[in-house]
Amino acid sequence: MINILKNFFEDNNKLKKDDINDLEILCGLMIEAANSDGKIDNIEIEKINNSLIKTFKEDKKQVQSVLEMAVKNKNNSKSLFFYTSKINKNYSYEKKLLLIEILWEIVLSDGQIHDYETSIIRRLAGLLYISDVDSGNARKRALNK
Repeated sequence: MINILKNFFEDNNKLKKDDINDLEILCGLMIEAANSDGKIDNIEIEKINNSLIKTFKEDKKQVQSVLEMAVKNKNNSKSLFFYTSKINKNYSYEKKLLLIEILWEIVLSDGQIHDYETSIIRRLAGLLYISDVDSGNARKRALNK
């Protein structure tokens, strides 16, 4: 009986572990931001691709693969809290602020800013413990690029 209970809890702990890497987390958040207005434009996809490769130094082939999968599964993505909790555990404030700036660049890349896009970045900044002032400054930097 004790072994059965022990095996049950061990199996549940294995199921709770998330096999998700930084690239998938970043890509997931970026797709969420791009899709917050209901559509993802090619220019947004290109901006996500470039940001992951150039800014976050991810492998080009892996980025393409993960990005394709994220776009396919955009309607089945994880919650914002899922992504941000992982980022809060592993990223410095500066890196999280850089992520917010890139998210602003992504939503601004199509030349339009929708209320939903603004809302999702505001929520993400809150979940990442980024101050309103810093998030606003990140938006200004994104607008100037």
